[in-house]
Amino acid sequence: MIDLEVPKKFVPLLKQASGLADEVFRPISRKYDLAEHEYPRELDLMSAVIDGLSDSGASQGAGARTTSGGSKEPAGVGAGSRGAKTKETVNGSNLSSVLSIMQTCRGDVGLTLSLPRQGLGNAAIAAVANDEQKERYGSKWAAMAITEPDTGSDSGAIRTTATKDGDEYVLNGEKIFVTSGERAELVVVWATLDRALGKKAIKSFVVRRDNPGLKLVRLEHKLGIRASDTAAFSLDNCRVPAEDLLGDPEIRTEGGFGGAMQTFDNTRPLVAAMAVGLTRASLDLTTELLAKAGLTADADAPLHTQPYAAARLLQMEADYEAAYLLTMRAAWMADNGKPNSMQASMAKAKAGRTCVDVALTCVQLCGATGYAETELLEKWARDSKILDIFEGTQQIQLLVVARRLLELSSSELK
Repeated sequence: MIDLEVPKKFVPLLKQASGLADEVFRPISRKYDLAEHEYPRELDLMSAVIDGLSDSGASQGAGARTTSGGSKEPAGVGAGSRGAKTKETVNGSNLSSVLSIMQTCRGDVGLTLSLPRQGLGNAAIAAVANDEQKERYGSKWAAMAITEPDTGSDSGAIRTTATKDGDEYVLNGEKIFVTSGERAELVVVWATLDRALGKKAIKSFVVRRDNPGLKLVRLEHKLGIRASDTAAFSLDNCRVPAEDLLGDPEIRTEGGFGGAMQTFDNTRPLVAAMAVGLTRASLDLTTELLAKAGLTADADAPLHTQPYAAARLLQMEADYEAAYLLTMRAAWMADNGKPNSMQASMAKAKAGRTCVDVALTCVQLCGATGYAETELLEKWARDSKILDIFEGTQQIQLLVVARRLLELSSSELK
């Protein structure tokens, strides 16, 4: 059974993450929002700190380790069942990741995404790579390239091709909206081995950023998370060693897309955690600003007896708690080898929607102060929207949840 208290072994990590948010990210947040595409050099030192935490066993790296047999072996065994005579449960790297990301995103989401070796591609590697590949890529920073100009939210409609040629695969296609694509050392590229077979032939490949066939087309100018670079690439006869295909190279007629989609089961709780962290930041600052203006919320009093702003704060706190708990559950399930596709989508849907609603409402409640650049509320409002879009839009998450609840396939419920 999940324990909703923060495991003791994660406390040092969360203190470090909280300090990172308050003492490093917040002071430079506005600087790199204005200096879009400039690499935040301050993060190099933070990367060294994270490496030290990883060496001590309190890793922020996402994803459960997967044995060569395909069973999940949670990374980092934590608190068990407190002596109960039941099957021991595990608090591993997925839970530690979401908890630490919640803290760092109180400071800045874009800077969190810019931390070296903490890319979404790293979670993809954790989800489907074999043991040898995890060892080989473990110290690298990996971005993830899924989206294409003509595929939208349908990952199964990927057109980028991978053709076997001796001991290599040759990749051709286009990828857009690649987070940390310019800065990362590796890019995990999703491609199809056979378009005629649809989703079942889709595999993921690790491509070195300096591969001459992987060409940077442009960096996007964005509404929010400007500290994080977002790249578009073309793959022109991009040759990749066969050993850099992640996981099983065979096309499986049953469940072939499952390995690739397991990536989302790991990454969606991470994005939900980003949204939860930003929501917490918005609520805390708004509560502080309203208190200075003489208005405080009373959790013990009926909402209709309180000023609108106070009542709205309490409603948003309730939404925050729901998003937090859903995110915790999805991560805990991943650590314990439980199928969490529906729960990951629930967490992402609830957290993303809550984050946008709370951030915009906080701007409204604080009036001119919320709208001005004197505070970070207006920036957080801009940052919030992407968290309801990337790693699967709100609509896609709800569709996944509906399919799971109704036990329908993607062809049966579109």
